[in-house]
Amino acid sequence: MAQNEKQGGREKDTYFVITYREPQEGKVVTLKAKTVTDSSLGLSFISISDFVFSTSSLVVNPAEEDLKKRFENVKSLHLSIYSIISIEEVGAEHHGLSFKKDKSNLVVLSSEHHQPKDK
Repeated sequence: MAQNEKQGGREKDTYFVITYREPQEGKVVTLKAKTVTDSSLGLSFISISDFVFSTSSLVVNPAEEDLKKRFENVKSLHLSIYSIISIEEVGAEHHGLSFKKDKSNLVVLSSEHHQPKDK
């Protein structure tokens, strides 16, 4: 979980760039948010909140304006981990993602261990 915090009078500019496949339309969507946590819906969901939209640009981005309208009244977005393409943490003060309910125990074996030996 990452949240915008003030430290020494300076605001941290850390946020997440989440790229996921829209379940209804199948199109790829990129969204910026301050908070990514494990969801209360279960182990295969994450919760995204505190959405970030650029407001300082003089050039209007229609895709971002559409996202801003779509998520203006959304408190939290719960996404299946299977629809997520990537999550990037951006900013100078990032600390990485950590999930309280993470039950994964991934072991990666090199391909040498899976090849049968010749007799």
